[in-house]
Amino acid sequence: MIERMRTVRQVRQYADEPVPEGVVKQLLQVARWTGSSRNSQPWHFVVVTDKDQLRKISQLRAPINWLAAAPLGIAIVLDGGSPMSEAYDEGRVTERILVAAHTLGYGGGVAWFGDDTQQVEAKRVLGIPAERTARSIVMIGRPVSTKDPRPNKAAGGRKALSEIVSYDRYSK
Repeated sequence: MIERMRTVRQVRQYADEPVPEGVVKQLLQVARWTGSSRNSQPWHFVVVTDKDQLRKISQLRAPINWLAAAPLGIAIVLDGGSPMSEAYDEGRVTERILVAAHTLGYGGGVAWFGDDTQQVEAKRVLGIPAERTARSIVMIGRPVSTKDPRPNKAAGGRKALSEIVSYDRYSK
């Protein structure tokens, strides 16, 4: 189980095949059962398979152009009533969807819509009310590769535990 979680990667290249409805329902059940601050469940999920909508979202900013090739996106829409706790809840549900997709043999990647103007446009494309918060979409599909196809990709690897862990008191 730990190895399964450790090997979850951001996927930005997907096979051209749809995600079966049964898999989508399982992912949505995992999302639904994710814990949230004060059990507020401040989310609504917009399942996006329409290629034109995915293309429009991918054009919001260059670093997310890869999402146009994904077969499925799950946009996370938040109530907008408590920005701090909802940001935490958004992270929790995003990670759960990614781990669930990996467990089911699929890959996932997260794309942030961008700044306030780009978020407004994403909400327009997806029909999300203006008063709601929508910052990200989780893309799902069969991974072709976990290599980052973008020209300015981040460095790989992980810091050693000795660099990031202290016991009882912070020390560096």
